[in-house]
Amino acid sequence: MSFLEGFRFRGSDSLMHRLDPRVKFVYVCVIFLIAVMYTDFLVQVLLFILQFPAVYLGRVYRQWMKSMRGAVFLAVFILVSILLSQYFYYGYNLLLSDFEYALAMSMRFIVLVASFSIFFLTTSPDYLGLALEQSGVPYQFCFAFVTAVRFVPVLAEEAQRIIDAQRSRGMELEKGSFLKRVRNYIPILIPLIVNAVKRSLELAESMESRAWGSSKKRSSYYTLKLRRGDYALAAISIAALSISLYVKYLVMQGLIRIPMVLPLILRT
Repeated sequence: MSFLEGFRFRGSDSLMHRLDPRVKFVYVCVIFLIAVMYTDFLVQVLLFILQFPAVYLGRVYRQWMKSMRGAVFLAVFILVSILLSQYFYYGYNLLLSDFEYALAMSMRFIVLVASFSIFFLTTSPDYLGLALEQSGVPYQFCFAFVTAVRFVPVLAEEAQRIIDAQRSRGMELEKGSFLKRVRNYIPILIPLIVNAVKRSLELAESMESRAWGSSKKRSSYYTLKLRRGDYALAAISIAALSISLYVKYLVMQGLIRIPMVLPLILRT
């Protein structure tokens, strides 16, 4: 459950925290587009390295590393799944390019988790909802999205408390066959679902007591405004996307070729 800690907002006065949520979302979308655009392992590694300045400027290294540790486990699962599918599809034969492609796909997943983790760690849910509202999204959708963002870490903490309570009662979750371990988590899921339903009912009652939705035109105490840092990040994002599209065009035309990493490593 510590994996979800890498997506919980951490209040700070860093440069990344002061940036406009809309600009940071554009940055994340650019990283996402570039990662999906390329299937080269070298490009995915470069995209991952580009996250380091944002982590440093946001001062969220420890929390970001928690999300990375969780992402590595899933990335290994993606790697093995792709290799197995290619092994059986290509007639029980794997080439070096197949290994590099599988590494690129698993690295793509890590890049996406890394960028979204930075976004949620440095973006307040209140400002995120305000950014959506100022972008023209209906307030009902903004409220539902922000509530979901706040709710996930709470459920993670609740699940961890239930797991600790069950272990203190002598329940062994990690022993036995795969099916037995799955059945062991049933006593955790049932109270977790019950508590989630109770929380949703309490939230609904509190919203009704405050006459939520009675006013059609809402006002905000704070208004988001773009600053120099926001314009700089937007310019960097647009430039990165433009360069990526240009390089992709050159690759498709056969004018340049992105080198493979594994053959270079094996030669050395």
